[in-house]
Amino acid sequence: MLNVRRQLKEYATKLVTSGLVVGAGGNLSMRDGAYMYISPSGFDLQEIEEEQWVKVDIETGKVLSDLKPSSELLMHLECFRRRSDIDSVLHAHPSYSVGVSSASKDIPSMFPDFPAMIKNVKYLDYMIPTTHVLADAVAEVIEETDVVVMRNHGVLTVGKTMKEAYFFMQLTEEAAKVYTISSSVGIPRLLTEEECQDLKNLSSEKYRAKLLKNSQ
Repeated sequence: MLNVRRQLKEYATKLVTSGLVVGAGGNLSMRDGAYMYISPSGFDLQEIEEEQWVKVDIETGKVLSDLKPSSELLMHLECFRRRSDIDSVLHAHPSYSVGVSSASKDIPSMFPDFPAMIKNVKYLDYMIPTTHVLADAVAEVIEETDVVVMRNHGVLTVGKTMKEAYFFMQLTEEAAKVYTISSSVGIPRLLTEEECQDLKNLSSEKYRAKLLKNSQ
């Protein structure tokens, strides 16, 4: 239990210091058996103490702490209910990802790490945050992907470890940033489907992906 909350505190700070969220934006959670711990509502992520993470019963949604959980609680619950293979969920508001997707663009593959490490990305058109409407939409696609981009809102990533979920968030934002820079100076050269598949099949990339799934 303590290890879960310690990891949450570590990665909450990383989300803020890396610029993936600002102020009290964003939220994250980790599974702990039949329960999960999620960031409390209204807190700057880097200011949450280990004992302030909110415990929630995954099956019933019952809150077992005094503090109010993140307003995106329903979205996190749906991820854990639909994906027994994951133990971490991140939701952030990375600038380039939000910018590219809100211009009705998808984030393309332009460098090896992105297609090699992320199998696919699902996109959702804007819907009001914190509601069951958004949670239900995420639930419909999360079994098919580890990355959900919500246009005019943010990005959600899931992982078998918190390190994996965070890496997926970083890669998605970097891909959006590279595309934005390339578009500003010329016509971007995107990797082809064949090139992306070749990257996915590299033994070195498969080994790195295995390390992410097994790291704590």
